[in-house]
Amino acid sequence: MWTQYVGAGLVSIAILILGILLWLHPAKRKLEEQLAEARKLREQIEKEIQTKRKEVLLEAKDEAHRLRAEVERENREKRAEIQRLERRLTQKEEALDRRLENLERKERSLVQREQEAARLHDELSNTIARQREELQRISGLSAEDAKGLLLKMIEDETKHEAARLIRDIEAQAKEEADKRARDIVTLALQRCAVDQTSETTVSVVPLPNDEMKGRIIGREGRNIRAFETLTGVDLIIDDTPEAVVLSGFDPVRREIARIALSNLISDGRIHPGRIEETVSKASAEVDTKIREAGERAAFETGVTTLDPELVKLLGKLKFRTSFGQNVLGHSVEVAHLAGAMAAELGGNVALARRAGLLHDLGKAVDFEVEGPHAVISADICRKYNEHAEVVHAVLAHHEDEEPRTMEAVLVSVADAISAARPGARRETLETYVKRLQRLETIADSFSGVEKTYAVQAGREIRIMVKPNEVDDTSAVKLAHDTAKKIEEEMEFPGQIKITVIRETRAVDYAK
Repeated sequence: MWTQYVGAGLVSIAILILGILLWLHPAKRKLEEQLAEARKLREQIEKEIQTKRKEVLLEAKDEAHRLRAEVERENREKRAEIQRLERRLTQKEEALDRRLENLERKERSLVQREQEAARLHDELSNTIARQREELQRISGLSAEDAKGLLLKMIEDETKHEAARLIRDIEAQAKEEADKRARDIVTLALQRCAVDQTSETTVSVVPLPNDEMKGRIIGREGRNIRAFETLTGVDLIIDDTPEAVVLSGFDPVRREIARIALSNLISDGRIHPGRIEETVSKASAEVDTKIREAGERAAFETGVTTLDPELVKLLGKLKFRTSFGQNVLGHSVEVAHLAGAMAAELGGNVALARRAGLLHDLGKAVDFEVEGPHAVISADICRKYNEHAEVVHAVLAHHEDEEPRTMEAVLVSVADAISAARPGARRETLETYVKRLQRLETIADSFSGVEKTYAVQAGREIRIMVKPNEVDDTSAVKLAHDTAKKIEEEMEFPGQIKITVIRETRAVDYAK
């Protein structure tokens, strides 16, 4: 019975073990599969690690090789630079050694020469001393006594000869200079002669009939006022039949006014707008005449390369007179005279002519600039880069500066000759012109003044002001201040009327 139970139990255990084994067999197989996959994954990872390690090693080797090559290249370059510098240093050392050797050789040579020179100097000193002793023994005089005696003899003889020569030279020079000067001046005068003009401050314009006077005056005098304002010249209309008179001290303004009035009379259309247009055209025409006159004067005297502004100033002198003598004609005459005398004396002919032509340039602007006309002329020449000797000759022609050159003296002499010739000049209106110029200068000295005209023979001064700078109240004060300043600084007969003109224009065009 027990045996049966045991056998049955064993059978049951065996069945149980068999069941367990049967149950474990699929799990084991699955586990083995997973282990196999794990081994494969591990082998794959190890292979990848080996591959990466090889790649990293190869990259590291390549980088190390590249760095080594770069370092070697830099080392080669540095070694080459060091070798080049060493070669240069070696060459410089060799050059310095050669120079040092040359210097030492020259130094030895100099020392030898100095020793030789010292020896010769000693020998020469001894020889001179022996000769001096021998001379003293023979003459019985000391060295100082002999020297003094010899010098006194030479001095006395020289003074005597010099005095005789000076006396002879002075006498001969005076005789020859007087004769030569007379010849030169006479020859220069024979070669040059110019026409003379009379100084005037009025111009007469003929009229076709007396009815034209009314048209010139215009309605309520607007035409004559516009004409006088634009030209700065006083238009005198009186009982003179078929003629009107233009009065003004500035000859250029008077010429502009004469041409403008003649053109207006010929045209017949006389009104403020036409007057302004005609005056503008006349001004351009006079400018052309001025330029042509300057060019003709320069051509006539052979003076070239003049600045255009200097030519223009020369042309203005055509309308300027001094003591009845035309200043441009006078300047041309002085240029010819100075050039002729310079040729006779062996001076610089071109320089003398140039200075003679330009010596009175200041008279073209002396009513605008204060100072002697010689100083003004020199300043103008200096401004336009004329040669220093020309400037000096111009400045010295009235002794504003001491003449230092022959040409300066010749220009001064030629100026005096031209002015002193019979009929060349007469004293008229000089004080009058200066007074008018002074009047305009005083008025121009105030701020806000645009133009100033002295008219009515200096009995009236008209001041054109800038309307944006001077208002009506300031215009009254300006007239008062101008009158006060004229009273303080000038002497004049009668009274002077000061008229301040302030005008504002608005212009537009219909299109």
